Amino acid sequence: MPSSPLSRRAFVAGTACAALLGSVVGPAVGGASAATPLGAPQAVPAGPHGWVTSTLARMTLEEKVGQLFIQNVYGKDATTPDARNIPLYGVATPAEVVQKYHLGGVIYFAWTDSVQNPPQITALSNGVQKAALTQQGSKVRIPLQVATDQEQGVVTRVGPPATQFPGSMALGASRSADDARTAARITGEELKAMGINTNFAPDADVNVNPLNPVIGTRSFSSDPKLAADMVGAQVRGYQQDAGVAASAKHFPGHGDTATDSHVAFPIITHTRQQWEQLDAPPFKQAIADGIDMIMTAHLNFPALDDSGDPATLSKPIMTGLLREELGYKGVIVTDSLAMQGVRDLYGDPEVAVRALSAGVDQLLMTPAMDEAYAAVIGAVKSGRISRADLDAKVRRVLELKVERGIVAHPYADASALDDVVGTAEHLAAADAITDRTTTLVKNDAKTLPLATAGKKVLVTGYGVTTTKTLAAGLAEHGATTTAKDTGTSPTDAQIADAVAAAASQDAVVVTTMKAWDKAVTDPKGGQQKLVKQLLATGKPVIVVATRDPYDIAYLTEAPTYLATYSYSPVAIEAVARVIAGEVAPTGKLPVDIPAAGSPSTVLYPFGHGLTY
Repeated sequence: MPSSPLSRRAFVAGTACAALLGSVVGPAVGGASAATPLGAPQAVPAGPHGWVTSTLARMTLEEKVGQLFIQNVYGKDATTPDARNIPLYGVATPAEVVQKYHLGGVIYFAWTDSVQNPPQITALSNGVQKAALTQQGSKVRIPLQVATDQEQGVVTRVGPPATQFPGSMALGASRSADDARTAARITGEELKAMGINTNFAPDADVNVNPLNPVIGTRSFSSDPKLAADMVGAQVRGYQQDAGVAASAKHFPGHGDTATDSHVAFPIITHTRQQWEQLDAPPFKQAIADGIDMIMTAHLNFPALDDSGDPATLSKPIMTGLLREELGYKGVIVTDSLAMQGVRDLYGDPEVAVRALSAGVDQLLMTPAMDEAYAAVIGAVKSGRISRADLDAKVRRVLELKVERGIVAHPYADASALDDVVGTAEHLAAADAITDRTTTLVKNDAKTLPLATAGKKVLVTGYGVTTTKTLAAGLAEHGATTTAKDTGTSPTDAQIADAVAAAASQDAVVVTTMKAWDKAVTDPKGGQQKLVKQLLATGKPVIVVATRDPYDIAYLTEAPTYLATYSYSPVAIEAVARVIAGEVAPTGKLPVDIPAAGSPSTVLYPFGHGLTY
């Protein structure tokens, strides 16, 4: 259901209910007590803004600073000790981490064991919420933002049975803002059912650099207008339709870099005018649609701030540009502070203070929590961060929690999971949306559609799951299939084996994954070699790019080429339907594909796409 500002009556009732939950959930976590219900204080003065003001007035300095941190916690449930928490936090359980720092939020990843299956995720969410709401000695009850990065496509934290989509660039290929909104609504509804109330999506970067190693298919398009339309649609899907907080990222724009900010410090060389034309439109659209959060980028943008500092630490960018020029009033959150792009110039505690001083409201995943937390408290006490500025930041965080219903309804209903997560209706919608994204870039030999019935088809190339899924999809259309995974960097022996196997086949489908990237993905060029040697067999060869659409620039000899923008099974199953002719391809390139080594020469333009 679309969300709307809470009425006074609904809010007071919801707040009282939340406070009651805090008093009846049982023995408090980590020795905390919930013996004093706070329903009356939270409801006076009445209404959302009254709750925020009343709560802010009763918070200690430590509690206020805690609201500015969103941290990863290790463990599949809230109360089981996990030794990995101790070096970071000095305590062992997620619940203890939440309570020690009065955290504003937690973030889930597979590598922290936070996301295993919907019942586990829901139990963890409820457990950490219980910890936040049963803080011993506190005069306030503030629930957590429970966050993850469910962009879909290549950045997907919660896998099946949650409904999967092929990601942003695929949706851009569909040209359907309605499909983008539906994908966000379904994703948001399922996250919310598992107690995840904040999604660090959509990606608002405009991917104008085909060599971009960190954004690529996470972007909707290289066209600012298409990207803006899709970003706006997803903001409405997440927030208005599903009721979860969304976050546009990575401001001021990460689309034109060949450097990965996880491991280095990118520099964006756009002029101010280029920023206005290329990078800004999706963020402006997100702001117009009421985006709850905007995430910063750890990169240097000299035209916007010539100090040499990353944007995350730049007052001219965070305050001058985002707050004052664009008029953004929501929460600004950093990208992960564990990324090298923000750690090169200053130590972790100083990074935290500088980010807040620049205009950021929340700090994501500092790798030095004790030191950073103490540094921020010290900065407030010394006046480096004013009390008024601190209160303004906390107010924005609390207002978000009210607006998204987190205060009124902090807990998830585990009994309702099966009615929301991975339902037949959601899965069917995902299939239909994905069918509209597959792009036929080249069909010179008229190999497609392939008459699969009774044919022997070799499926080889990138990905154990990818090749098996595609082979199974073609088998459903009557083909006898053989799957041979050769990975991202095939060896000569693997290539020879695939070529030998092709001899007895009627057709070959070969999957590629960033075959253009010799620097990282395929240093020896094995994917390109595999395709070229398969073409030399004389067999009909269908190349399927399962991530970046740019691979064709390095495989120009291939007469048949499809782009899926994703190796997610939902995308691979869709391309099987396209190959077999069950579905006609209708996707249009959402980016230009330049010739290899010649960025100014367009091989296939934005909007290109064949069908049959």
